[in-house]
Amino acid sequence: MGAKEGFLQFKRETPITRDPKERIGDYQEIYEPFSAEKLNHQAARCMDCGVPFCHQGCPLGNVIPEFNDAVYQQNWQEAIEILRSTNNFPEFTGRICPAPCEASCVLGINKDPVTIELIEKNIAEKAYELGLIQANPPQARTGKHVAIIGSGPAGLAAADQLNQAGHEVTVFEKDAKPGGLLRYGIPDFKLEKWVIDRRIELMKQEGVIFICNSDVGFNIKVENILRNFDAVVLATGAQQPRALNIKGSDLKGVHFAMEFLGKQNQVIGGEIEENPISAKGKHVIVIGGGDTGSDCIGTSNRHGAESVTQLELLPKPPKQRTVLNPWPEWPMTLKTSSSHEEGAERIFSILTKEFTGNEQGEVTGLKLVDIEWLEKDGRMTFEEVAGTERTIPCDLAFIAIGYLGPAQNGLLEAFGVEAMENTLPKSKNYQSTNSKVFLAGDMRRGQSLVVWAISEGREAAVKVDEYLMGSSSLPQKDESYFHIEDEIHGVD
Repeated sequence: MGAKEGFLQFKRETPITRDPKERIGDYQEIYEPFSAEKLNHQAARCMDCGVPFCHQGCPLGNVIPEFNDAVYQQNWQEAIEILRSTNNFPEFTGRICPAPCEASCVLGINKDPVTIELIEKNIAEKAYELGLIQANPPQARTGKHVAIIGSGPAGLAAADQLNQAGHEVTVFEKDAKPGGLLRYGIPDFKLEKWVIDRRIELMKQEGVIFICNSDVGFNIKVENILRNFDAVVLATGAQQPRALNIKGSDLKGVHFAMEFLGKQNQVIGGEIEENPISAKGKHVIVIGGGDTGSDCIGTSNRHGAESVTQLELLPKPPKQRTVLNPWPEWPMTLKTSSSHEEGAERIFSILTKEFTGNEQGEVTGLKLVDIEWLEKDGRMTFEEVAGTERTIPCDLAFIAIGYLGPAQNGLLEAFGVEAMENTLPKSKNYQSTNSKVFLAGDMRRGQSLVVWAISEGREAAVKVDEYLMGSSSLPQKDESYFHIEDEIHGVD
């Protein structure tokens, strides 16, 4: 390990953010540069635990103490080699991962955990700066052809792994540019798109083929994909949003979050001139307290909204862990995002009742009521608080309450993939009920994190490689992991 008592000598420190009043005038990354000396101190805080629980917290199984030590020793070659051995895209996760590894950091038992995500981002950026990340095409090709449907983090990870295994990989993307949710869901102030473009260019140099504006099942026939490729990986994400089934939800001005966020990213990317959904001068209501709702807040403030209010059905979380939420569980504590800092009212324990509108069919208000959470028969439920029903101004509403699973557009059926009752497709070891078709990412496991999507893509690639070649030399998780996953995904 590096500094023997680094966790005692140095406190947790992260980059400062640009002034909220300044940064809402642009869509650039919000963080100021972080000095090399400070980064070295943060790496020194890693205790090199006998049992590093950060491994358990990371869906990718990143070898965290080892790359922290390499950063402390300023051995960037070793650091990026360790990180790339488990993570195809550390420049993505180092920016947008909620860092479950940090929640599991042993130092977090009684001190602030190590800044693992920050260190990961800086390893990637330093490696690019020093030329340590270069195109590395496979030395030999197998002659096998694999189609990846969807270029989000799961599809990209599967493509990267299968290409390195020597297969000819073609990625089909329905939108104008690759990246999926990374490009068309996550705002630029969290992930500037040059970061994606840089990685896509490397993958192209390594031999991966990207075909955009290609909506498989619509302008590209499924039978052509099945006929021309030896294996297929479906990685189209969980595109079916959960609806808010209350009166008035069909009024003009009530939108699903991604309708707004995706169009804004297209504006910044130069694909369209302006966002057809404008928050300028409007009273904006965001329904849903997660990251997507937070992204709507940040984007609305950049539009110049008159006010932004975020509503959450659940009660306000505590600021610190409770005895019922001990380390190393994910901390169910109050999260304040950079978008919240830029301005928004947050209201918890609220039930939405009805959107109200005018004669033109435009939303003008939202009727809501306070609720009280109670435990009944061992389950949590809620009751409305009498006398608290009211209507608040609402010119624009964004529904951000999650996703149900794959888009219900006939794609799974066209590929001969059976689904479970919850609409998620059946799978065993990432293989669908059509032996030639494999599944990865949110469309297989349901709405989740980018880091989980990358893990899914990597593990699916192993199973595709085994299907094509009989065995695989690609790195994979322990086999017991797959048995647990099969129980979850409906295959005996």
